[in-house]
Amino acid sequence: MNKLFFILLMGQPAGAAAGQSNAFVTFLPLILVFVIFYFFMIRPQMKKQKELSNYRNSLKKGDKVITTGGIYGRVNEVKDNYVMLEVGGDLKLKVDKSALIQDPTADKS
Repeated sequence: MNKLFFILLMGQPAGAAAGQSNAFVTFLPLILVFVIFYFFMIRPQMKKQKELSNYRNSLKKGDKVITTGGIYGRVNEVKDNYVMLEVGGDLKLKVDKSALIQDPTADKS
């Protein structure tokens, strides 16, 4: 048991200055993980959300859209919080703007 105690004591830094720099080196990998996580996960997601919000705010009559439920339609009327969609024939649906995604088959002109 005494040998284990001496081995543990040998691994500790001798002075206070060494302890301070060791704390920085200890937290450096954690800080780097957060920075990498921000640039590869959080920032692209925020950019995608901003683009989707801009798309939803720029909707106009005649645009093709898809709901998050998978319903394809064409915009008939746009209000502040909802959109009226023509989904076929005389059928119209009132859909919340947050439930719309861009139709990838729509013309980008």
